[in-house]
Amino acid sequence: MAASTIFTTTLSVSLLLLFLTIPTSFADLSDMGKSISEYDMNLLEFPLNLEFLQAEFFLWGALGQGLDHVASNLTMGGPAPVGARKANLDAFTADIITQFAYQEVGHIRALKKHVEGFPRPLMDLSPSCFSNLMDKAFGHSLQPSFNPYANSVNFLLASYLLPYIALTGYEGLNPHLQSSTSRRLCGGLLGVQSAQDAVIRALLYQQASSNVEPYGVSVAEFTSKISGLRNELGHTGNKDQGIVAPSSATSEEGKNHVGNLLAENSNSICYQRAPKEILRIMYGKGTASVAGGFFPNGANGQIAKSYLHSSAF
Repeated sequence: MAASTIFTTTLSVSLLLLFLTIPTSFADLSDMGKSISEYDMNLLEFPLNLEFLQAEFFLWGALGQGLDHVASNLTMGGPAPVGARKANLDAFTADIITQFAYQEVGHIRALKKHVEGFPRPLMDLSPSCFSNLMDKAFGHSLQPSFNPYANSVNFLLASYLLPYIALTGYEGLNPHLQSSTSRRLCGGLLGVQSAQDAVIRALLYQQASSNVEPYGVSVAEFTSKISGLRNELGHTGNKDQGIVAPSSATSEEGKNHVGNLLAENSNSICYQRAPKEILRIMYGKGTASVAGGFFPNGANGQIAKSYLHSSAF
């Protein structure tokens, strides 16, 4: 299948996901302005950490500036991210990442209309943070160190780390929300995060067999290693898959397939993760009780803070 056809098909699927989250009548919108419970607020507060992370990474990568320039009121005075910078992107990739960036700003704004929120947490978006994760994924130090800002392929591989974590988080969150207002908000956010992840995977799938220079390792192998690391750090089994299926992979109908454009279970349903699983991955330590990785001082909010310095594993 031609690369352009793959990309067009993936965009069509993504648009369908978004359409399915749109209310079908004005009656469905009747309770959007109603207040939500404190229980729901605590749950919906947690994803703000991931939305801040994605917003800053995409804004800096595409535009060379972050929330302090684009929407400083949303930061609530929280510290600027460490090490973020403009990436060396081709025009096509820069356009896509710019769109993602403003979508993430909208997500922060949407969440803060429903929850009080918290100041932007300290985040590490330096090349060394990403290279440390890549080294863990491969089990040895890459030479030279992986730099997410070096080129479009590297930036897409680094981006591969983010929206998928958020979408599994929203999928895990939704069943626990009490009100229809909360679930509708969560569903809308999930739709866009799923679309972002699909686009990133499609762009990487176009180059699956190409080597990431200067490592001599294919794009597909990079995604496999990253997904393997997330499974390892999450401690909850296989909830992550690279863009090329293992040679032994078959569908439920017994058909062999090579490509793995979307991460899905045997019934083509997306996976879900709980907050503690997400923190284990984002901290890069396999535990939710010790800060690190993308959040040197830990993520913000009641749920994230409840795990810090506790015995919860």
